[in-house]
Amino acid sequence: MAGAEAGNPKLTRRLMLLGGAAAAAGFGYWWQRRQPPDHDQPRLTAAEAYAQARAGEITLVDIRTPQEWRASGVPVGSHQIDMRRSDFIEALQAAAGPDPSAPVALICARGVRSARMTLALAEAGYTNVIDVPEGMLGSAAGPGWIAGNLPVARWKG
Repeated sequence: MAGAEAGNPKLTRRLMLLGGAAAAAGFGYWWQRRQPPDHDQPRLTAAEAYAQARAGEITLVDIRTPQEWRASGVPVGSHQIDMRRSDFIEALQAAAGPDPSAPVALICARGVRSARMTLALAEAGYTNVIDVPEGMLGSAAGPGWIAGNLPVARWKG
């Protein structure tokens, strides 16, 4: 009975190692999903995106969700188009025009979704898609729109 109560130390060690390996694999998957994919499309800082949108040189599109727009506000001069919309391309064309070579800059929270959508739009035939990798909240690319003290408006949705 004493051996059963104390447990099998080899089995316990093995389970701990397996549990640790599973946790490490889960963390690796979680971390990888939060990294922006690499691409060779143009990039702008948040400040450059604001200046170019204000000058009418680009169409700035905030691709985050309505919940995010409500929580942090939206970049002044941007169009809000939730990237999950089934009619995203049609909404983008309504904002930027039908020309797929028109300059469109995408911003999200931290640059992961904007990088993914930049690639997706390039694959869909858009030739002038620009990523704002800092995002609204900042990332490894820079401090972001909010920390950069760029103007934010309340979302009117």
